[in-house]
Amino acid sequence: MSVIGVLALQGDVREHLVALAEADALARPIRRPEELAEVDGVVLPGGESTTISRLLATFDLLEPLRARIKEGMPAYGSCAGMILLADRVLDGRPDQHQLGGLDIVVRRNAFGRQVDSFEAELDFTDVGEVHAVFIRAPWVEAAGDDVEVLARVPESEDAGEAAGRIVAVRQGHVLATSFHPELTGDGRVHRLFVDMVRSAG
Repeated sequence: MSVIGVLALQGDVREHLVALAEADALARPIRRPEELAEVDGVVLPGGESTTISRLLATFDLLEPLRARIKEGMPAYGSCAGMILLADRVLDGRPDQHQLGGLDIVVRRNAFGRQVDSFEAELDFTDVGEVHAVFIRAPWVEAAGDDVEVLARVPESEDAGEAAGRIVAVRQGHVLATSFHPELTGDGRVHRLFVDMVRSAG
């Protein structure tokens, strides 16, 4: 059984642990480098990306996590996790740390403030139709040639500027979504990630 860690510094940690367990993975919270060393993959949950980046440095996890991802450990980031995995961030803070791993440019809080949070039905490659919950979410402004776009906001009058924006991507061993599949009870995105971890070996 694959052992998958959930970064437990801030955000919706419990929901990811439950979703991973339901996808037949052994899920563990991670707060220390020695715990990171024992997992086959990692989930970076939603929360506040600048706060999480500072806590990564405080808990001495920043460099070990960067190194593991660079070496090929599978990683999945939802919302703030997508921001942390992006190589480049628009409107980020100068002191914000990036883990990297995805050749994308993301815009923080692209969909607006908390009151602008919304839900939408998405066509998600290799998963199917997904009910997506967006909370102060980023979107992908640009993606490199090696990045597979898995989902976009549907084109509609209600979507406004968000229409057609990229909200789920995969590059090699790294997966990211702008939205929070852990909040809907639909475990298919987590099962996709568990399969990626198993394939990585």
